[in-house]
Amino acid sequence: MRRIDAAERRARLALRHRLTADTKSDDPVEVARSVLALHGTDPSSVYVGAWARMRDGSVADVERALYEDRSLIRLMGMRRTVFVTSLDVAPVLQAACSRAVAARERRLVLKMLAESGAADDSAGVEAWLAQAEDVALRALKGRGEATAAELASDDPRLATELVMSRGKSYEGRQKLASRLLLLLAAEGRVVRARPRGTWTSHQYRWAPLTDWFPDGLAGWDTQAAETELARRWLRAFGPATADDLRWWAGWTKTQTKRALTELHPVEVDLDGVPGMLLRDDTEETSPPAPWAALLPALDSTPMGWQHRGWFLGEHGPRLFDRNGNIGPSLWWNGRIVGGWAQDSTGEIVCRFLDDVGADARAAVQAEAERLAVRLGSVRLAARTRGRTWLEDELAG
Repeated sequence: MRRIDAAERRARLALRHRLTADTKSDDPVEVARSVLALHGTDPSSVYVGAWARMRDGSVADVERALYEDRSLIRLMGMRRTVFVTSLDVAPVLQAACSRAVAARERRLVLKMLAESGAADDSAGVEAWLAQAEDVALRALKGRGEATAAELASDDPRLATELVMSRGKSYEGRQKLASRLLLLLAAEGRVVRARPRGTWTSHQYRWAPLTDWFPDGLAGWDTQAAETELARRWLRAFGPATADDLRWWAGWTKTQTKRALTELHPVEVDLDGVPGMLLRDDTEETSPPAPWAALLPALDSTPMGWQHRGWFLGEHGPRLFDRNGNIGPSLWWNGRIVGGWAQDSTGEIVCRFLDDVGADARAAVQAEAERLAVRLGSVRLAARTRGRTWLEDELAG
């Protein structure tokens, strides 16, 4: 069994995730494809993550791909999380991950509708929901783009109030339009379009998916899509363990085993831990030239594995929040060596957790200055996750 040490894994990470000077791209679509999908729960992570892998990226470059060329698309994918991906990857993600999310979401919406008294029996509730879906899709097509509130004003059915977490101390209410859009997005029928405010906004307008895919998403068989997604993930993130894949995709052990059985990858030794590689991807990777990167919170690279010791070391408690979300991280030659944040004035402040030497500090400073130019007066905020210990220390 071939042994692959941490140094070679770090070299693969650098080259395949476009983090070295000679692998960066001018195209945000190529960037997204290199990590399969850019983590999109926090909208700013999409932009900052893309810039870290682009030679000269800007807000306009990413927005053009998302909203004008429509060569990138937002969708709910792995672990019921929003991602931004390329149009060739999107149908695979939808069939391999979103389809199961949509099924659970539909059951939940039907349950809440039944509790609301929308119909007398389960068949009636399903028919009532089908009518509401048709109304919402027609209204969205007529408007071109719309917010959930705008759709709720178009038809009283879409303004139906659902009770969230009924009977709990945190019970709340939500109009059907908001929940229905989430369901339709998971089913591949609508898509998050332009935000209501700036590029850092978490509130989106919605549009028909046909604006991106005129003929709809390709109808992948679920198991075939799982195998294809596992193949693409191993190409971008391998070598890795089966547990890494299961965690990243949000699959069950059965799904993971089924996909890997179809792929039949090569077994490798990851410093004493069983790992795997695609059979046509076993050549040794040479170390790239020294490189530094400032990656955003929730970036797809550090969130690509469950077991991160080979690049994270002992820094997890300082750089991850209580829910397992990583904050902004500093990288040097394939290792996380610290974190960064904006202080009260908006200045990027870096904190090293390892003694990396003068060359690394200079390279990180250069990346910080490059990012500061792109951010301008924008202030990033941790709104979809908790602030990390290091962020609290740096930002005050």
